[in-house]
Amino acid sequence: MIRKVVMVARMENNIKAAIVGCGSIAQVHSACISKLSGVSLACVCDIIRDRAEVLAGEYQAKAYTSFEEMIEKEDIQILHICTPHYLHVPMAEAALAKGINVFMEKPPAMNREEYDRLKEAAGKSGSRLGFCFQNRYNPGTLKALELMKHGIPGKVIGGRAIVSWSRDSGYYTESGWRGSLLTEGGGALINQAVHSLDLLTLFLGKPLKADAVMANHHLKGIIEVEDMMEAYIRYENDVTGCFYATTAYCTNMPPIIELHCEKMNVRIEEMRTICYDFDGRELDNVYIPTEGLKKKEAMGKGYWGAGHMDCITDYYEAYKEKRNTPIGITQVKDTIDLMIAVYEAARSGKEIII
Repeated sequence: MIRKVVMVARMENNIKAAIVGCGSIAQVHSACISKLSGVSLACVCDIIRDRAEVLAGEYQAKAYTSFEEMIEKEDIQILHICTPHYLHVPMAEAALAKGINVFMEKPPAMNREEYDRLKEAAGKSGSRLGFCFQNRYNPGTLKALELMKHGIPGKVIGGRAIVSWSRDSGYYTESGWRGSLLTEGGGALINQAVHSLDLLTLFLGKPLKADAVMANHHLKGIIEVEDMMEAYIRYENDVTGCFYATTAYCTNMPPIIELHCEKMNVRIEEMRTICYDFDGRELDNVYIPTEGLKKKEAMGKGYWGAGHMDCITDYYEAYKEKRNTPIGITQVKDTIDLMIAVYEAARSGKEIII
């Protein structure tokens, strides 16, 4: 009798999730959903029927080719938006208006007008809007945050972020949407390096001004977005940041965040945090708190980071426990304001006040 009661309770508490956009990042989201207790992937949607049916078949979900039909017919509690950039905000608006909770892949918006629309939609809805900034959950990030919390490196003076990835012409021409300002909104920054800009801002604080330059070095005549973005950022408390991202490198390397602090330099990689003295020698006597940090493995491409499972789990746990969304519209404000300002600075040739 007890066992039957427990089973009924689990069925009644089951959260129905859906995914729209069944490309490569949807494989990561679906795998994470499948590991969550009390959650099932009920349906998926993609305009390419075969892609939707393949993903649906892996999880015994229902396949749709119409987003509007799916959210109209299905009783969905949480929608994962894994579509091309230009569809993020319209789909979020539609779902939030129907009372569906939304978990969105980056970027939250392509420009200021979209971001204002998204904030308005979230404000009007009683549903939750969360974002997949999974690198905040990387072991290296968490260790560095513990270091800073304990005051071990001292005050942060400045920092830098470096992203060196490789994207060839086929990546853009075969997608149907990448490489276009109208549908992608930008290139190396908005698509690949926004996570590193997010981490830089997580450690350096509130951005105040941005100056930037961008270029298309290796795909001229093929794409109309940048393959390189460089920015100089002024943060509160006289903290400065240097940012560099390229997709013209010969291979994909893990991003690097480095913090210059009063007592030492701190280098943050995906899986580890390393402390150096000011002459570049590694400090082997620095205690880095690691309590509660579990071993993780990257899902999807290795250089995407190792935080997807924890990021998605945290969102669902907050939903279940009726607490604030961990990475919501407020928590990404500084990053998105800065990203938009960096593009405005690069396009105008002027420093932009945020």
